Amino acid sequence: MTTWRMPIEGHEQERLWLAWPTGGYTLGDTDAEAEEARRTWASVANAASEFQPVTVVVNPGDEATATRYLSGQVEQLVAPLDDAWIRDIGPSFVIGSDGTLGAVNFVFNGWGAQDWASWEHDQHIGRIVAEAAGATLIDSEMTNEGGGIQVDGTGRVVVTRTVQLDPGRNPGWTAERVEAELERTIGATSALWLPRGLTRDHDTFGTRGHADILAAFPSPHALLMHAQLDAGHPDHLIAQTNRTVAEQYRSNTSGDFAIVDLPAPEVLRDAEGYVDYSYVNHVVINGAVLACAFDDPADDRALGILREHYPGREVIAIDARPLFARGGGIHCITQQQPRIR
Repeated sequence: MTTWRMPIEGHEQERLWLAWPTGGYTLGDTDAEAEEARRTWASVANAASEFQPVTVVVNPGDEATATRYLSGQVEQLVAPLDDAWIRDIGPSFVIGSDGTLGAVNFVFNGWGAQDWASWEHDQHIGRIVAEAAGATLIDSEMTNEGGGIQVDGTGRVVVTRTVQLDPGRNPGWTAERVEAELERTIGATSALWLPRGLTRDHDTFGTRGHADILAAFPSPHALLMHAQLDAGHPDHLIAQTNRTVAEQYRSNTSGDFAIVDLPAPEVLRDAEGYVDYSYVNHVVINGAVLACAFDDPADDRALGILREHYPGREVIAIDARPLFARGGGIHCITQQQPRIR
């Protein structure tokens, strides 16, 4: 019987997947907002295509529009879409004990059946992408999104109590049941349960606490964690609490990894309230890291930390403010497909 393991993000990759913004709040209500969204999604896809193959899932009828923005190196896969957050609607790729590629197809229900979300089409993207990648489909009865898990490749996984135990996602599930399903599907043998996500991520268009804005493993020996240094920001206490929980987990499990603060930008608010800008929400690809930038004095410090923890990779800064304004970041709009050896 094949057992499955999700490799660390820095594992050599076959390709990077994205989805093209097609409508709704992501594309926006005006031509200017649509232009901003398309240029931002394209900037990530085009930057990644300089390092490895990239495929963008495109809603039928949007092919010509996508072609105008995307590099000629970027491939398109046409499939019906509701939204463009491939990390959450697409499969989570794993590698089998027999060396085969697997794709975990978690249930997707619009981030906990939120009243503004639609998922008529997006709930099928996991299967469609898995088939296109030639992966073995691993169906799961658990509602989860790829942004809700972060792994180190050795069996550790970061999750949050507000996502996997969300009554809108998995009513009646216990932490033990979640952990058993993560062990079956992605090979997780040890779970770091963070209490909750950032303040903005619990607002209307948030995910209710995704892990990929809170923590990331650059290697099995380090955990980068979002830190809000300004005590006036509500995320200051949230980040401190999450770090304390991580320290307790490390102690309880005799973990051999360092916990490294990745401080937030200096800007605290935008027109909607307190921001959840996070440098943790980067994506690792072959030879590079696509990092969130915010035209902020803290950008250089964060990029330096990323360079230190991803030696040998080029760290490329991309303005992520248009993404965060829509509810996510660079990690949220990408999904890596590992190379099988």
